[in-house]
Amino acid sequence: MGKFVLFLMGILILSCGEKVVEKPENLIPKEKMADILHDLALMNAAKSAFSKTFDENGIEVMDFIYKKYQIDSVQFVESDLYYASIPLEYQSIYEDVEARINERKNLMDKNTKKRNDSIRKAQEKRRDSIKSAKDSLVDP
Repeated sequence: MGKFVLFLMGILILSCGEKVVEKPENLIPKEKMADILHDLALMNAAKSAFSKTFDENGIEVMDFIYKKYQIDSVQFVESDLYYASIPLEYQSIYEDVEARINERKNLMDKNTKKRNDSIRKAQEKRRDSIKSAKDSLVDP
């Protein structure tokens, strides 16, 4: 039984070393693929929030991506499939995309906090000036 388990493990290890998908001739470089997937995530989020605007203006997310990065659908699909066949490579691409999105989110959160603080300060200043005006009318 022990030899059988070792045999199966040996086959498993050897099969993991085989390339599942051959490297395409026009493979999109890893960094560019991360850029594409980042923009794709942002565009899909925008489309879900503003689908009517996208539809009214005839904006197609994938057409925009293909044009911006000067690629075609076949090149994108083949490259995506190739990277997906190498889990650690694919994971590192998506970790890069996630880090960029989190960086943007943190920046937006910081800007929102600054804006809200400015609004709150302006409202307090307005209340104080109204109170001062009322107090000056009461105290002749």
